[in-house]
Amino acid sequence: MAPGDSVVVIPEQLSDTETEQGRALYDELLLTHGAIRRDLNTLQRLAEAVMSGLDPSDMHAEAHRLETTGPLWQLKVNCLRYCRFVNGHLDLEDTSWLPSLVSADPSLGPVLERLEDEHRRIAVELAEVAGAAAALTDANAGDTRRRVIDALNALADDLTEHLAYEELSIGPTLRRLRHL
Repeated sequence: MAPGDSVVVIPEQLSDTETEQGRALYDELLLTHGAIRRDLNTLQRLAEAVMSGLDPSDMHAEAHRLETTGPLWQLKVNCLRYCRFVNGHLDLEDTSWLPSLVSADPSLGPVLERLEDEHRRIAVELAEVAGAAAALTDANAGDTRRRVIDALNALADDLTEHLAYEELSIGPTLRRLRHL
């Protein structure tokens, strides 16, 4: 589900078996999570390239190019965009989507509690990534760049585990939805 989408589920909307509508919702969740995973991997690779391949003296020589098209600029802009997108996705889940699923299937209560706890932890990690990325400049030494890599790695560990748990735990309920 992308930020801005809304799903309201009531118990009567659940089938005993998988439905076409439910499978489509689950596939959309997997598609969104796949994009989150793909972009996280891209950011991690870009951060490593910036850390290992862009000497600050080389960056000064090409400052104008780096400000608009270079790897450092791409890392900064993409980290900030990525953090906004993932925060929006998690917020949508917390405020609309997951509470509606628990209404339809109360057995998901403990799952919702765990997901909400993970969302709070991931939000802190996203803020760290965004803060580290915002601090990047062509004059930064390795410490600032290392901060981006470390923040992305911490986020990757928690976020990938979270996405897998969410898909496994809410997938069965999603796939049984009859209609919206």
